[in-house]
Amino acid sequence: MQATAIAHPNIAFIKYWGDVDPDLHIPANGSISMNLRELYSRTNVSFDPSLHHDQFSLDGRHIDDDGLQRVNSILGRVRKMAGINTFASVESHNNFPTGAGIASSASGFAALSLAASKAAGLDLDEKALSRLARTGSGSACRSIPAGFVEWQAAGNDVDSYAFSIAPPEHWDLVDCIALVSQDEKPISSSVGHSLAKTSLLQPARVADAPRRLDICREAILHRDFNALADVVELDSNLMHAVMITSTPPMLYWQPATVTIMQAVESWRKVGLMVCYTVDAGPNVHVLCSREVSVEVADRLQKLSGVQKVLVAHPGGPVNLENE
Repeated sequence: MQATAIAHPNIAFIKYWGDVDPDLHIPANGSISMNLRELYSRTNVSFDPSLHHDQFSLDGRHIDDDGLQRVNSILGRVRKMAGINTFASVESHNNFPTGAGIASSASGFAALSLAASKAAGLDLDEKALSRLARTGSGSACRSIPAGFVEWQAAGNDVDSYAFSIAPPEHWDLVDCIALVSQDEKPISSSVGHSLAKTSLLQPARVADAPRRLDICREAILHRDFNALADVVELDSNLMHAVMITSTPPMLYWQPATVTIMQAVESWRKVGLMVCYTVDAGPNVHVLCSREVSVEVADRLQKLSGVQKVLVAHPGGPVNLENE
């Protein structure tokens, strides 16, 4: 009873920040993202009758804190669905920095959901997998489908899931990720979601989310980069404004983060088709077309404070390793 799955992290164009149900990770607003093909989490799940409790290792390191509890929660849901009570060993590896704001939890829990359900003998469809992954990490539901993905808030467990709005080949966008820190961030996203409601700006951000979702969805479907750039940068700045005005405040940006954002703005003003978005961390995702991606990556690498640039194209869905 074992299986291995591979899933990609995603970069959110319209951000998920704040829950209406923190236990099931039902979001305060819908979101839209793109899977990142070159980055992945590889997760193996083995149900073993000889085990007396679940075990979890990440990048070769034994985990026994909150990370194990979140994995145990997914495994418990799978056991209940499959009608088994066997404990499992979980081994996961990321080929990119873990916990640095590049959605490692999204790809990790997406891969865990598929591997665990298959190892338990279940054959869940995409919707059910998305709902399962969401309970481990909200944004993980968006790493289940392929390409450009929308997660509907819905307000309840049954209807809050993600689906593809366009396949990976629909648009040749490239995400050039400027790493300014590869360290694990001091405040996790899960803690941040719980603090969102303490910001006076969160209600306004959530109320305007449907409008931004419509603009972003249409921009993707029509491959309108200018419209995408405007709404992506606005949405990113709104989320970080909520973070900064929460109690206690969370300021993930570092000096190099601001340097990159200002550089991207200046490049677009002189005609280079680029825009930025920043998840819950200091690293900056710079979106551009494939035609200028080499130039953009080179420019980013030359900026002060940039340690490394990762380049990723639109990615596919979660898959079993042998498929």
